[in-house]
Amino acid sequence: MADLEDHHPFSVDHTGPASGDLDSPEQPPPLDEFTRAQALLAAQPVVEGHADPPRAFDPEDLPPVRAAETGAQLWSLGVHPAEGVVGTLRRIDGIRALVAAYPEDLRLAHTTAESAHAVNCGRTAVLLGPVSWSALAGSVAALRAYHALGVRAVNLTRFDGFAREAVREMNRLGLVVDLSGADPESVRRTLAVTRAPVLLTRAEPEGLPDDVLGLLGENGGVCMVPVTEDLSATADALDRIRALAGPHCVGISHTTDPATGYAPLFAELLRRDWPAPDLVALSHGNATRTLREAEFLSRTTRLRRAA
Repeated sequence: MADLEDHHPFSVDHTGPASGDLDSPEQPPPLDEFTRAQALLAAQPVVEGHADPPRAFDPEDLPPVRAAETGAQLWSLGVHPAEGVVGTLRRIDGIRALVAAYPEDLRLAHTTAESAHAVNCGRTAVLLGPVSWSALAGSVAALRAYHALGVRAVNLTRFDGFAREAVREMNRLGLVVDLSGADPESVRRTLAVTRAPVLLTRAEPEGLPDDVLGLLGENGGVCMVPVTEDLSATADALDRIRALAGPHCVGISHTTDPATGYAPLFAELLRRDWPAPDLVALSHGNATRTLREAEFLSRTTRLRRAA
């Protein structure tokens, strides 16, 4: 203990020029961007907009690969148009079986409250959706059936004759409209109809004109960008969305390298002077808000009709 006492930060320095002065405690060096990014993501895990389930829904399979910083995932229910409703139902059934096989890793969530509870319990929350537009078969009854099975997003890729009715029904049910893969005009027309924020769970920002990003900002929707190995290009895409739509419209789709995770991207954004609140919004805040607002709109619509 003597050596500890000899170096106590508040001991008197008898060797200095002014006996009796106190030594100033040495300040720790500032944390580098990567360490700060790791700390932020440990406290604010990512909500991923697009996760592909395993090809074979065998309970012996490992859960889908995910980054360590992932707190929740939207699991795609996209199927080939020829598979239609039956293929989608099979995929939902397979996902449910897989989640049930890994209760210590995964937990199915139907609401943002259930998702938050899963993360707090150390699980990755699994949200069902989006469903393929072709799997609706032009029927609002299919929308209602998917919602009853726990689906929370539908991928609208074209604004056809059925779209206006479908979007209004999705608003009523609390299903989020996913505009990934939609052409700019379909995005414009959908945003003119929907009363709830939209998602682009697998966005291609380079294909979205500036005016569309501005409309997305007015809607409060979230453009979720895939994180590739080219971190500079990913950061550039996020910078553009943040500048044109606003910091409330950025999100993360998925990473092409789960082993590396999201810390390198967040470190790059810190170097670009992104403030901590914008990074929290990027990781999960914006996506969670969009899902929550869809839930809230659905509840208020039902209550208004019941009154």
